[in-house]
Amino acid sequence: MSERKVALVAGGGQSLGEALCHRLAEDGYNIVVADINEGNAQRVARETGEQHQIGALAVQVNFTNELEVAEMVQQAVASFGRIDLLVYVAGVAKSRKITDFGLEDWNQTVDVNLTGYFLCAREVSKIMIEQGGGNIIQINSKSGKVGSKHNSAYSASKFGGVGLTQSLALDLAEHNIRVNAIMPGNLLKSPMFQSLLPQYAAKLGIAPEEVEQVYTDKVPLKRGCTYDDIANAVIFYASDKASYMTGQAINVTGGQVMH
Repeated sequence: MSERKVALVAGGGQSLGEALCHRLAEDGYNIVVADINEGNAQRVARETGEQHQIGALAVQVNFTNELEVAEMVQQAVASFGRIDLLVYVAGVAKSRKITDFGLEDWNQTVDVNLTGYFLCAREVSKIMIEQGGGNIIQINSKSGKVGSKHNSAYSASKFGGVGLTQSLALDLAEHNIRVNAIMPGNLLKSPMFQSLLPQYAAKLGIAPEEVEQVYTDKVPLKRGCTYDDIANAVIFYASDKASYMTGQAINVTGGQVMH
C-alpha cells in the first residue's frame, strides 16, 4: 500500500495531461499515466518518476472501451493500493460547419470527451467508495458554458460533461467523493488548438498566423490560458481547501466566460 496519494490522469501522455502529471507529482502524488498512446504514457511515467522521485505507472487504454477502463483501474489499485484523484483530460476536437459535420467525427468526439469521462468516473468511483472518499476532476472547456461556432460536437460533449459532473457529485456526495469540472479558456499553444488553426482561419476568413491574436483579443486579461493556470485549479480543487465545493464548473478563462 502506498503512503502517498495517488492520481490517475486519463489522457496524461501529452500536452496538458503531461503537464498535470508533472504538477501532481511535484505536489507529492504517485501518478498513473493513462493514455491511448502507450509510448507517450511510458515516457511521461518514466520522466515524472525520475524527476520528482515518486511512483509512476504507465497504462495504455482506450477510454471509450469499458473493459480497458476497468482493467486500467485494477492495474492502478494493484500497483498503489488506492486512487485518490481522477483527472479526466482526454479529449478530441473536430471543427466543421454543421452542414459538413460527419457522423463519424461527431461520434468520436462525444465518445472520447463524454463517454470516456463517464466510464472512467464510474470505475474509479467504485474504488473511492470502498476507500472512503476521493476526488474526480474533469478538464472541460469554456465551450461547455457557451456554444462554439463550427464546434458543435465538441461543445455538445462539453455541455454534457457539466451535466455529468453535477450528477456524479450528487451520486457520490454521501461517499465523501467530490466531483468538479474545470473550464479552461483557449490553450493557444496546445497541440489541439494549434491543429485547428487552418480550420479556424477558414472560419474567420484570415490567415492561420493571425488566429492566435484574434483569440487573445477576445480575453479581458489579454492572454491565452496556460497549462499552469489549469494545474493551479486542479491542485486547489483536489485539496482539502476545496472541501466544501462539489458539482462545480469552474471557469479559468481570463474573464472571457463569467457564468
